Amino acid sequence: MNRDYAQYPNDENGDILWNMNQGGDNFSTPREVDFSIIFPTEESALEFAIHLLRNEQKVSFTTYEEHPELPWQVQAHPILVPTHANISSYESQLAQDAASLGGRNDGWGCFAQD
Repeated sequence: MNRDYAQYPNDENGDILWNMNQGGDNFSTPREVDFSIIFPTEESALEFAIHLLRNEQKVSFTTYEEHPELPWQVQAHPILVPTHANISSYESQLAQDAASLGGRNDGWGCFAQD
């Protein structure tokens, strides 16, 4: 099967979604997608987590040892259909909201659906 670049653009999210497609993922099934955002201080991470909670988002909060300059991680766990538009839009909103607190996106992931 040839890659449809309209559906799976030539960028990081498109590559991940294309690989998921090739693995047989059922993209019509909504699922919890885990978006990671990392921060320089515990206070900034907690402030961001509270912001997400106030917007009725499910969140988790942990230390993050893989990035010494940004050692705090917040994960948002929305339920969505993993399309390029949905993933990219959600990531963009997280990046915009986290920037003033020194946070930045650090990827996303989800479990495949049959």
